[in-house]
Amino acid sequence: QVQLVESGGGLVQAGGSLRLSCAASGRTFNTYAMGWFRQAPGKQREFVAGISWSGSRPSYADSVQGRFTVSRDNAKNTLYLQMNSLKPEDTAVYYCAVRRSYVVTRLDADYDYWGQGTQVTVSS
Repeated sequence: QVQLVESGGGLVQAGGSLRLSCAASGRTFNTYAMGWFRQAPGKQREFVAGISWSGSRPSYADSVQGRFTVSRDNAKNTLYLQMNSLKPEDTAVYYCAVRRSYVVTRLDADYDYWGQGTQVTVSS
């Protein structure tokens, strides 16, 4: 059974940093694209960042470009999201997802496996 487990969320002050991790198990994800999405209360889930199977050409939402960095370690089947200069509007539940394709997309319906989410709260 495929499992994605996020960790690293928490409460941080504006301007601070957090690093999210997503550990994948159940099969090899080396050839699959992976992404991070988030959902704030009362809002739709939105794309944050994604990375192809090779780790090249990461993609970011405009709202996080320059502040967040997505990376992956295929040997460890782990996806990361380094979040710097956090803002209160970054507060949300963050989800990692796997797409059974080489290519990253920004549409959540394109992703096949999802983690349970980790809460990130940024205080002002």
